[in-house]
Amino acid sequence: MSEAGDQEDRTEQPSEKRLREGRERGDVPRSRELGNVAVLGCAVLALKVTAGSMGGASREWLHDALTIDPALIDAPDRLLPHAASLLTGLLVPMLPLFAAALGACLVAPIVMGNLRFAGKALQPDLNRLNPMNGLKRMYGRESLVELVRSLLRVLLIGGIGGWMVYRAFDTLVTLPHASLEVAVSEGVGLATTSLLAMVAGLGLLAAIDVPWQHFQHRSKLKMTKQELRDELKESEGNPEVKARVRQIAREMSRRRMMEAVPTADVVITNPTHYAVALKYSAGAMRAPKVVAKGVDEMALSIRDVAGKHRIAVVEAPPLARALYRLAKVDQEIPVKLYAAVAQVLSYVYQLRAWVPGRGAMPTLAGIDVGADGAVDDDVRNPAP
Repeated sequence: MSEAGDQEDRTEQPSEKRLREGRERGDVPRSRELGNVAVLGCAVLALKVTAGSMGGASREWLHDALTIDPALIDAPDRLLPHAASLLTGLLVPMLPLFAAALGACLVAPIVMGNLRFAGKALQPDLNRLNPMNGLKRMYGRESLVELVRSLLRVLLIGGIGGWMVYRAFDTLVTLPHASLEVAVSEGVGLATTSLLAMVAGLGLLAAIDVPWQHFQHRSKLKMTKQELRDELKESEGNPEVKARVRQIAREMSRRRMMEAVPTADVVITNPTHYAVALKYSAGAMRAPKVVAKGVDEMALSIRDVAGKHRIAVVEAPPLARALYRLAKVDQEIPVKLYAAVAQVLSYVYQLRAWVPGRGAMPTLAGIDVGADGAVDDDVRNPAP
């Protein structure tokens, strides 16, 4: 697939993960125009603020530099330290200007929101040496945009410079006839004013370039629908794998419950849709505990296992539904169902102790589950 076709498929906005990975690689929006405006603007402002002190320091430095010390003629070894002293004396007054320009280098990254160190950007990338990638950059859309931006920059700076010269033409004509101090003062003021006007023009260009760079950056990082789906699977887990894990968990839970059914005291059913197996050990448990529960096929399986191990099965639909809804496996039953379950367990214990021919067979009266179900007046007793 061609690059253009691939770009057409990238219709989705980049995710936060993709943007974060781009920042880690050093792939962030950059505006050359904003950097130029920041550095040049801060330097010009610093120059305008410190022009007086810098001019006075420069005049003193020039006086010292042009004054010949007779002692240096007979001491050639002092020439190098003297030159270093002169150089230091020249640089010290210009330190505010250098500091302003250096600090301005941080303005553009802060405004663009990418002031961070990206170690991956320092790693060698052979793709940058690929001639085809270089040709694409030279003759692609980005190179065309850069050409238009350069032409606008030249026209803007040239136009502003010409307009400033036209405005100050009368002043420029009189400078050769003025004193040195006046000429220097007027010239520096004119130069700084012209530079500020050019900075303002470049600021307009930067105001257009900054949103364009953000747009270009996000367009370059756009994703296809498939990439979004793959990233979602990677971040949240593959749905097929998660479904398989849930299936295995259900199978393990079902196996554990089936193994626990033979230890139950009673299985309460709906009779066919719900089944809940309960176990109670007096003195060891505070209340009966659910060892297994299920609906439909699982309920039938619980009934089958209970039948094979001669576990009492009691059909009490309201209680079975309430237990299935409110109770959890391996946990005690809710307090609100204590009375109903105690009635069932009492019936089961009486049934175990009953001997045919010695008295009437125990029966189970209606089971009241309170607000969680109606009274079941037609409870069928299991076969002895």
